[in-house]
Amino acid sequence: MTDAVTEIAITGETSYTVTIGRGVVDRVPEALGDRVAKVLIVHTPTVGKFANDLREQLQERYTQVLLAEVPDAESAKRVEVAAFCWQILGQSDFTRTDAVIGLGGGAVTDLAGFVAATWLRGVRLVQIPTTVLGMVDASVGGKTGINTSEGKNLVGSFYAPAAVICDLDLLQTLPRNEILAGFAEVAKCGFIAEPEILDILERDVDRATDPTTPEFQRVVELAVGVKARVVSEDFREGGLREILNYGHTLGHAIEHAERYQWRHGVAISIGMMYAAELGRLAGALSDEAVDRHRRILTSLTLPLAYPAGRWPGLLATMQRDKKARAGMLRFIVLDEIGKPRVLAGVDESMLQFAYQEIAS
Repeated sequence: MTDAVTEIAITGETSYTVTIGRGVVDRVPEALGDRVAKVLIVHTPTVGKFANDLREQLQERYTQVLLAEVPDAESAKRVEVAAFCWQILGQSDFTRTDAVIGLGGGAVTDLAGFVAATWLRGVRLVQIPTTVLGMVDASVGGKTGINTSEGKNLVGSFYAPAAVICDLDLLQTLPRNEILAGFAEVAKCGFIAEPEILDILERDVDRATDPTTPEFQRVVELAVGVKARVVSEDFREGGLREILNYGHTLGHAIEHAERYQWRHGVAISIGMMYAAELGRLAGALSDEAVDRHRRILTSLTLPLAYPAGRWPGLLATMQRDKKARAGMLRFIVLDEIGKPRVLAGVDESMLQFAYQEIAS
């Protein structure tokens, strides 16, 4: 049975709805629509049973429902994996009126979105995230992409799904460390725009991170709401959307340094701690706000530091980051909790000094 269901609209250049609740996966046919004949479900091995169950459900309605099992995590976001999916679509004669479903974590929804965006220049896409990260970040907002050996998400497109369906019941078997890693992105939304998230985490972090509780559903709704408001105003990251990159400039460089073997949220936690220190050095963020970052991220058992000797490599990777402009690094920092801004053209000595504050 479905409990309370929340629908959050993305508007602006493109319009679709993010549905959040329990037992809402039965809305997939409605999201796919009546014109679709064939469906490809892109999924990871960890959700293979659910992918098969969904396939059986959809086969009653559609001409053909196929499965494409792809590797877990960032290993899915390679051009060879995208080519595997394109091959299935081509061999099965998928047309522009057919559809792709992304079923899995953030890496899979990134990949499935890229495949849907590029096949015949765009086919219908429905995202069904099965991780916290996927629900509050990767599947919402229409960013799709794959990685290259030079960096993360350097190849991709902006492509809106027809719908995003966040069924909280799918999270109940998720490992605890996976849930907590995903909460880095939840906390990020609290730091940049929605302090209520931080208040809920500080009151009772165990209840806030338990997928069966109302507090959990509330923080997911708040985090998705932040992204929805930003994306509705700035779909293609021309300005405001940059604030969603809080902690991501260094975080992505750490992921690259770790050859994408780290969970995204683990790297972003360190990146946010770095951004907080950089904000303090820039003369705006208070000591208490920096300490609040430290307390909240620690309560989520997320790391705050990275080895001192890795700075030169991280700096080189950041200079290739897609967020850089004309070789100039850009960081999102906070003037205070809930008030982000772009910090560009920072002297390298300040960047290094901020790194020393988080170096282990």
